[in-house]
Amino acid sequence: MITLLESEGEGDLAICAWDLRLVAMCDCGDDFCQSFRTAVHPKGQPYGDGHRCVPLLPAEGMLVLDVVHGRIKYVEVLDRAPMRDRRSSP
Repeated sequence: MITLLESEGEGDLAICAWDLRLVAMCDCGDDFCQSFRTAVHPKGQPYGDGHRCVPLLPAEGMLVLDVVHGRIKYVEVLDRAPMRDRRSSP
């Protein structure tokens, strides 16, 4: 994601991406979705002022970031190979 952000001219977001924390996985139930929240946000509520979407162009699938006031709040991850869960890695 960091390389993709840098190639899109989003250097500030690339720096922020190093410190992203998984707050909650998407609960849509779609088998092609691995999206996740990086901040608490009420379900179904718009982000409001300061929100923008940042689509990225990965080699596989789709990545779209919801950014609010320069912070990545949600990472939409669709149609990609399963991500590894590093929490369970030694």
